[in-house]
Formats: sequence, C-alpha cells, structure tokens
Amino acid sequence: MVISSRVRLARNLAGFPFLCRASREQRTRVLDIARRRLTTTGIAERVLWVDVHRAPPLDRTLMLERHLISKEHARGVALPAQGAATDAGAAGGEPRGVAVALPDESASVMVNEEDHLRIQVVKPGLELGAAFEAANRVDDALEGECEFGTLEYAYSQRFGFLTACPTNVGTGIRVSVMLHLPALKLMGEMDKVRRATRDMGLAVRGYYGEGSEAAGEFYQVSNQTTLGKPEPAILRELEQEIVPQVIEYERASRRLLLEKRRRMLEDKVFRSLGTLRGARLLTPEEAVVLLSDVRLGVLAGLVPDIQAQTVNQLVLLTQPAHLQRVLGRELDQGERREARADFVRKVLGGN
Repeated sequence: MVISSRVRLARNLAGFPFLCRASREQRTRVLDIARRRLTTTGIAERVLWVDVHRAPPLDRTLMLERHLISKEHARGVALPAQGAATDAGAAGGEPRGVAVALPDESASVMVNEEDHLRIQVVKPGLELGAAFEAANRVDDALEGECEFGTLEYAYSQRFGFLTACPTNVGTGIRVSVMLHLPALKLMGEMDKVRRATRDMGLAVRGYYGEGSEAAGEFYQVSNQTTLGKPEPAILRELEQEIVPQVIEYERASRRLLLEKRRRMLEDKVFRSLGTLRGARLLTPEEAVVLLSDVRLGVLAGLVPDIQAQTVNQLVLLTQPAHLQRVLGRELDQGERREARADFVRKVLGGN
C-alpha cells in the first residue's frame, strides 16, 4: 500500500535574497555555485546535472514523471526581483537546474525552485528513516568548505533554517509517503481520512504533490509545518503512528469489500482489466485509473496471472514522456492515445 517514502529539505544560501526577491544575476550566481558544489562533492557514485531551463520539454516532463523535479520546476515559473520586469518568462529561460544521483536516481537536488536548494530522497516502501539519513548525508556534504569557498546556509538561531515559505521555516523538512488507497475510496472513507490527517497537521495531496489530483487513488501524505518540532519527532509521528493507521484502515476496507461486496469488487476489477486488454485508445488519466483497479485486484488475489510489479511499471511507462521514450519517438496527443493502448495490450496479453 505504501509505494514510496520521500524526505525533502529546503535550504537557501546565506548572502543571497530568496528567489522571489533576487535579481536574475543573483539567481544565475546561485545556480553556478550549486552546480559546481553538487558535481564535485561526491554526493553519489555519479551525478547527472541538467540545466532545466535549457532541457527540451520532453526531458522536463520525463523528470517530472519520475518525481525528480516538481511541476513548478518543470514549468520554469519566473521569479522576477521586486519591481523588476519578468526577464525570463515562464517558458524556459529562468535559470534553474537539478542534480540527480546515479545509478538509482533515489536522490536529487533542485536548484532555484521555490528555495535555492531542494534536497530530496525517495525510497521504495515505508522507509522514511532511511530516506532521512540519505538526505542528511547530502545536506552535510553540501554545507561547509569547498574548493571555491565556504557554502553557508541561511540560518537563524531563533527560527532555524530560513525559507521562502513560512511553513518550511525551522527544520526545513517535508516528509511524505505515497499511498495507494483504492478501497477507502470505494467505501467512501477518504473524506474521513482527509479530515483526520488535517486535524493532525498533515496534508493529503495528489500524485504529483501540491496542487495535483489523486490520480488512480494514489495519495501523498505529508507534514505541513516544520517549526518547533525536531526531525525525529516528525519522522516518528508519520512512520510509526499515522501511516500505519491509514494502512490498517485500507486493509480493513479491502477485507470488507472481499467479504461483503466481493461481486461488486470483482466486476470493477475485471471491467477495468477487460478495457485495458481491449482498448484501442487510452488517455494517461484513463490508464492510471484502470491500472489502479487492476492493482487492487492483483493484491486482493483476484488476478493471479499478473504481478503487482508489472502494474506499477505500467503506471509509470504509460505517462506521456515515458511512453515516447519507450517507443523511441515523439508523438502528438492522438498518436500517444493509440500507442498507449497498443503498449498496454501487449504487456497485459490483450487482443
């Protein structure tokens, strides 16, 4: 039920204004410092650096689909200095980049997103502790002495790490888990989960985080504030208390569906499977919703001839950029709908 765990640290460089108040020259300087630091500190076996503002749209979308960058970072929303004209535009000129740890891509650092640096580590399953340790290692490696001077974070003895958004001030940490909760949705219990998590100071967001919808009943649950609460407490609360409760609610809903509404569940699962095996046109939204139903059926033991890993891979590979990379050519929207249906039929053994 837990797809992945993510820990993200927001950091800003001392001596530079926040991006919303910085000039283009200052933002370019931050990018240059971060690029040199990230590619020389040995934060991973290998580091891939991408100038996001120069990357083709397909590459930016690919990184977004892999959760290496955010929607805002992919779009390149311009952040002009106070009183200045928009000098870069939202189409791609705003200086921004990302460093990706290879070979597993588990860690990435966005430069010039909302803050100067956004360090993030993603681990499969419920592994927030391991993700935090890895993010902390990257954080420690970046701060301090380097060959071209000292890299110092903006920090206050009173408030902690200083960030552009007040909700990140303090530890600067955001921890989140990606959950698949189709049974809770089918049982009409998701509103209760949202209210309960909100009362505990947590946020429930969609597949791509803030501002996105819950495609295929995939949800991100994360902390909302970082001031006044130490990192271990935030991690412990989410990993050992809240997420296990949500998991148990989902398990109880799945048991109830199998015991009390099995025929309805089977109908939903096999209708979706039949559509995927027979469709000639599929949008990405349709694909993820149908695959979500099939994933529930696989994990509930209703579909023994398909592996959960196969479904997980299809959720990613049917996204627009990944589909085009798999096929080795760029496609317009209509061509993608046809190619996506063909690809899914081939993988799932359709007609």
